[in-house]
Amino acid sequence: MNWISNVVRPKIRGMLRREVPENLWIKCPETGQLVFYKDVEANQFVIPGSNYHMRMSPVARLKSMFDNETWFDIALPEVPVDPLKFRDQRRYADRLKDARAKTGHNDAIKLGYGKLDGLAAVVGVQDFDFMGGSLGMAAGEAVIKGLDTAAEKGCPFVLFAASGGARMQEGILSLMQMPRTIIAVERLKEARRPYIVVLTNPTTGGVTASYAMLGDVHIAEPGALVGFAGPRVIEQTIREKLPEGFQRAEFLRDHGMVDMVVHRHDLRATIARLCRLLMKAPVGASATVLSPEGGEKRTRISLPAPA
Repeated sequence: MNWISNVVRPKIRGMLRREVPENLWIKCPETGQLVFYKDVEANQFVIPGSNYHMRMSPVARLKSMFDNETWFDIALPEVPVDPLKFRDQRRYADRLKDARAKTGHNDAIKLGYGKLDGLAAVVGVQDFDFMGGSLGMAAGEAVIKGLDTAAEKGCPFVLFAASGGARMQEGILSLMQMPRTIIAVERLKEARRPYIVVLTNPTTGGVTASYAMLGDVHIAEPGALVGFAGPRVIEQTIREKLPEGFQRAEFLRDHGMVDMVVHRHDLRATIARLCRLLMKAPVGASATVLSPEGGEKRTRISLPAPA
């Protein structure tokens, strides 16, 4: 045991070591390019070189959509936790606890109500980081709440979809959210209010088979994977090679499944223009936005680095 080597040298090394924050750099999934996180954040999470659209957190989405980055959170209905007492390798209750700690949200969908280019609008954002954006009872109630709030307020509902499908840990209760959300979409259409869906990467499974494909206008982000079953499953089923770009946003636009592919930098202006057109609102018209019951005003929220 040497006091010089065991005590003094480690202490000196600790004094000289520079503390480098984690997640300072982001690696582009497409090209492998390393980009400074702050540059990607300032570019709305689009990789500057490759133009690859990364996932955005619900808070970042809402900030990018609402005027002055200000909105009211819409309180979501409470649902039973782990109604089936499901357990696979881990308990479902533990998975929910970890997902809530990781994302800071109660479930996979967050709702906001505010002004979009002067017009009142309800915006829902599906968070893929919360158990793959899976559709369970809580997410289904959130979509229904967003649709019904838009109908009640007489304004458009804009949904950013991102999901791997239904949440298997809730079994049939998860699958029942598909017809329930479809009925809520019909209520909004009976109220003659616009429903605009933005399909982000990825949007698959039961979400695609229900509310994500029932919009008045369907927009997709560049390169987004959109479909029911994945390409690999389809290839294994039909035993044929799929066309290049199959199920990607541009392929679906060319084949009539989505209306347009819009770069993230142009999304806000495009959605605002569509809302004015469908609401027959003149340019420059503005609306008064009051807090929904149980809502909390949010304004200029700083974004933490991704985990």
